[in-house]
Amino acid sequence: MRILVAVSSYSLPEDKGTGFFVRGRNIYYKLNGIDVTVLNFNAKNDYIRDQISVYSLRTFKEKLIHEHFDILVCHAPNIRNCYFFLKKFNKKFEKIVFIFHGHEILNINKVYPAPYSYLKQSYLKKIFIGFYDNMKFTLWHYYYQKLVFKSHFVFVSNWLFNAFIKWIKIPPAIIQKKCMIIPNSVGFVFEHENYDINAKKNYDFITIRSVLDGSTYCIDIVNQLAKNNPQFSFMVIGKGKYFDYNEKAKNLTLVNKNLEHKEIISFLNNSRCALMPTRQDTHGLMACEMATFGIPVITSDIPVCREVFSSFNNVKFIDNDVTSISLNTFIVELERDLPYKKNDTFLSTNTTQKEIELFNKIVDVNKCTIL
Repeated sequence: MRILVAVSSYSLPEDKGTGFFVRGRNIYYKLNGIDVTVLNFNAKNDYIRDQISVYSLRTFKEKLIHEHFDILVCHAPNIRNCYFFLKKFNKKFEKIVFIFHGHEILNINKVYPAPYSYLKQSYLKKIFIGFYDNMKFTLWHYYYQKLVFKSHFVFVSNWLFNAFIKWIKIPPAIIQKKCMIIPNSVGFVFEHENYDINAKKNYDFITIRSVLDGSTYCIDIVNQLAKNNPQFSFMVIGKGKYFDYNEKAKNLTLVNKNLEHKEIISFLNNSRCALMPTRQDTHGLMACEMATFGIPVITSDIPVCREVFSSFNNVKFIDNDVTSISLNTFIVELERDLPYKKNDTFLSTNTTQKEIELFNKIVDVNKCTIL
């Protein structure tokens, strides 16, 4: 089986752990006998990542247009790249799988929290975002129905599927039989390694975010919780300017960098608990990786978190609006049951393998050998 994976951006060879939610899938596909080619709409040049060929749109038009693919897999399809690509080339592909991750089908102004004040988003930008969202809802509303006969739709959570119905406004009866809920798979190290409860703990709470400036990721809440719990030590890892504009809690250590998965494992083993609040999410992969690894996790009491962590005993929930709480009760309760049995909800056999099964069903080929 040969598939073309189309995505707006894809990890460059020098990138560390970024974009693994797509990369991890592709690596697993390849390990299980699928011939994977990536179309990176934002790539200026072709390159190799994880022994998988990544091509630019220019190369697709010059070379790949003449080649056969059993399935086109579109991740987080947007208007600027994917919609216009499909309008021009969709007849080349007999089968299409859309995998939805979040922002591409959500009303940004209504679903996402307001940005931090220091980012100074203009009123005109907010109007433009609203206009763009209304346009994408209208275009996709008609186009998905036009392509439904040869398409399948994969959502990373039930919450996101319900949001798709709400904002794209396609009657469920039209696409229900073509939809699947398949969560993101955690990274390989989180799947195969376990939290070391005997390692020296240098910090009580650890927060890891690739972007600190997004209000969605609640660094303000983490900072306030640190201030209100001076008996504990906190570590925040990620890049951003939040603490250039806000006073950092004295018991909070900041590491301004992005980490590879192996580095994340080391930091988690040296911490007692992961503190990962969020104001809005569609799956929360980083928190899922931490929970699967086995470290105690504290996240936010919002519907999507309740959904994705429903089977995890090592996860507790806090109210985002109550930063005055004492974290002592939470960490005592979570550490009481250490070590936790490995939860398999987000392992590749229950996630990415389901996608492979869908691909096989679509093209009606024999099952790939699972490693």
